[in-house]
Amino acid sequence: MNNLFAQSRSHWVRYDRYELKTAADGKRYITPGKNAKPDIYNPLKEAPGIVLDALNVGMLMMNRQPEDEVQKAILEFATHYGLLGLMTALPTTPSFMDYEAVYLPKNHFIKEESMETEDYLALFYPFDKLDVVKKGVESSWNVSGDNMMIALTMTFMDEPMAKNMSFQREYAEPYDWVAQQFKDWAFTLTTSILYYNDYDSIDEDTRNLYRKAMAAFGGIAPTYHIELLEKPTIYWDFHSLLLGIQMMFSFMLVDDAKPLRLCKHCQKVFLGSRANSAFCSARCKNQYNVYKTRAKSREDKENG
Repeated sequence: MNNLFAQSRSHWVRYDRYELKTAADGKRYITPGKNAKPDIYNPLKEAPGIVLDALNVGMLMMNRQPEDEVQKAILEFATHYGLLGLMTALPTTPSFMDYEAVYLPKNHFIKEESMETEDYLALFYPFDKLDVVKKGVESSWNVSGDNMMIALTMTFMDEPMAKNMSFQREYAEPYDWVAQQFKDWAFTLTTSILYYNDYDSIDEDTRNLYRKAMAAFGGIAPTYHIELLEKPTIYWDFHSLLLGIQMMFSFMLVDDAKPLRLCKHCQKVFLGSRANSAFCSARCKNQYNVYKTRAKSREDKENG
């Protein structure tokens, strides 16, 4: 996993503070805080931590943890890594500004197969709008008044317009959509683990359900090119953090050397040193054994 991305890079933007804001229709959004400062970084250098953090946010929901704990974890993830880039992850192409409309494959969030570009953009700019003019396949975007945003725009001027727009301070993502994505990733992991752990004890119909659930995992494949830097370097064109995490997660999911595992005690996702690793730490192993010993002792007393 680490060797795969050792000489790779891709750029994303994170702000130093995010907040939850409620729109006029009552819908909650995650958006950079007022006067939050952007930072450009390489998500590939954050592997495998970024994937483990995403999966553990999802596991909070899978384990029905309190909403305030889930909300705190999601905002912490955003502060560490940025928003997921849902605006460019959902359409068939991140360059949708170059088309007359936005075309969407099946997804959890939008039922329509196509949308007017203005309507689609409104989903991600519920508070302050960008100065965007759209006429057919032609579009223009004016950035003024904020030197930091102008500099950010110039940095990514060779990227698809929509990706560049998603790095602006006005951009927001629906909280429920972000939470659902984390939960989907955690569900994918637990499906894989349960399939192999329970394989001998489940029937073929149940196995097929697991297989179908796993087959639904995937998305638009990223593209890449080679840059001649200090040495030849793969540059991944993710156009969304979601797609980057999904690709890294996919490679980790099939990695036999350091398999993704769920701690038997705390349910935390971790990288195992072997296929049958059951605990994320010696502490969890000891606590689990103490719990089992006490439970057996109580059972013996009740039966004795």
